[in-house]
Amino acid sequence: MDSGEPDRTVGDGTPESCTSAAVVKAVAAGGIIAFDCGPAPVTITMTKTAKVRNTSAKVVLDGGGKVTLSGAGKRRILYMNTCDEAQVWTTSHCNDQDTPRLTIQNMAFTRGNSTGDDTEGGGGGAVFVRGGHVKVVNSRFTDNRCDSTGPDLGGAAMRVLDQGGDDPVYVVGSTFTGGKCSNGAALSSIGVSWTILNSHFSGNAAIGHGQNPAKAGTPGGGSGGAIYMDGLTMALTLNGTVIERNTAVEGGGAVFFVSNDRSGRMSVKNSTLRKNPNKGFETSGYPGIFYLGSGEPIVSGSSIKK
Repeated sequence: MDSGEPDRTVGDGTPESCTSAAVVKAVAAGGIIAFDCGPAPVTITMTKTAKVRNTSAKVVLDGGGKVTLSGAGKRRILYMNTCDEAQVWTTSHCNDQDTPRLTIQNMAFTRGNSTGDDTEGGGGGAVFVRGGHVKVVNSRFTDNRCDSTGPDLGGAAMRVLDQGGDDPVYVVGSTFTGGKCSNGAALSSIGVSWTILNSHFSGNAAIGHGQNPAKAGTPGGGSGGAIYMDGLTMALTLNGTVIERNTAVEGGGAVFFVSNDRSGRMSVKNSTLRKNPNKGFETSGYPGIFYLGSGEPIVSGSSIKK
């Protein structure tokens, strides 16, 4: 999205002017947000989570390839939830509304941590979204965290619940490394589709144990080293994407995909999945993937191997 004419700018040309408070204020106000923090790359340590107001039709965060937001290992970085009345409840069907439309582009998120935050079931160490729409372009997620155990929470980088009109989340040209969570150590969702293009996942670890539902005597979790998807009718499209060296204690070292009514579909095009071990289970013939959906995954021009 073009951010050449921003609605608001964080900073006045110096690194010192780019503060957590300025980011929180800008995100709450909405619109197209740019950064002016000087010529060098800058890391802004967040002392509060930036929260999108549901009255915003559009929120665009564009770091120009120079801005990293850090949770300092203490907090979630960015939050949007159309069903959270504290952010203004704008419709009676909050889980299926078109706005806000959130775009994250040319940004980096590091050391986000939602551990202990059980809002909407938890997860979303760097970014949590419910409702509206979210898109990620040319961005980096590194060393993010969420709870280490639990049967159905996840998303050290991103946790998404619901999207307006059941549209997919788009992730384009982005990287996800070093995430750790009970499940889905990069991305996690319930009943949400994803279209992931020209992106890279590596070094993420699903560290829970006991699966979902949790086995007796265990806290549950441990599936989807990079990506965890659960729900009914949904789709995962991977195109031009590399998923490598991710791990899972239980199933799906790369991807855990369970469509409970077996209507969901997974497509892998022009992609490489390799060296994604899991200690528990995977679907025969698809190393690093556990898949329950409609038919088998549709694979073309791709390599999936141990």
